[in-house]
Amino acid sequence: MSLAVGDGRFVSLVGPSGSGKSSLLRTVIGLQQPLLGTVSGMARSKALAEADAWLARLDLPGFDDRFPRQLSGGQRKRVALAQVLAMRPKLILMDEPFASLDAIVRARVIKDVVALVERESISVLLVTHDLEEAISLSDEVYLLSQGPRARITQYYQVPIPRPRDPVGSRTHPAFVPLYARLWADLSREVGQRAEAA
Repeated sequence: MSLAVGDGRFVSLVGPSGSGKSSLLRTVIGLQQPLLGTVSGMARSKALAEADAWLARLDLPGFDDRFPRQLSGGQRKRVALAQVLAMRPKLILMDEPFASLDAIVRARVIKDVVALVERESISVLLVTHDLEEAISLSDEVYLLSQGPRARITQYYQVPIPRPRDPVGSRTHPAFVPLYARLWADLSREVGQRAEAA
């Protein structure tokens, strides 16, 4: 499998359950300890200032002294995102990050993420089962085949310009035809699985 995520690009992986989307993220992460080297932290005062700045950017100023149980689901998602962004990553890997949020909070968090990704020019590799989410967020979408030996079967360019409103992008003329094509291709992949079983 060959997959590229360009600088500042938002790329989604979609496919049937068991096609290896999450496994691909774990492969990219490299879930193993380094054989050599050290890990060193920054000064506590600098770390706290950085955390406060990201909480403010995510509309959570003054929440730095709260425990997770004192936060709503949407607030916890934004705090988790602040933790990642404070490290100034070049690439963020997301595996169904918005699935547990209610519709209004989900739309708001997604809008915040898209704005930050566009402003900070961060690359994102997103795994999602939500085709609307994949199209409204991404510059490119890859469709994986059924596992266990999954491969990329389709590649789609999303021609919706940036900066982009994730909710408003669903009214763009390219959205519905792309959704229909992606749905048909995914349905074919799922159908092949049913025929094989």
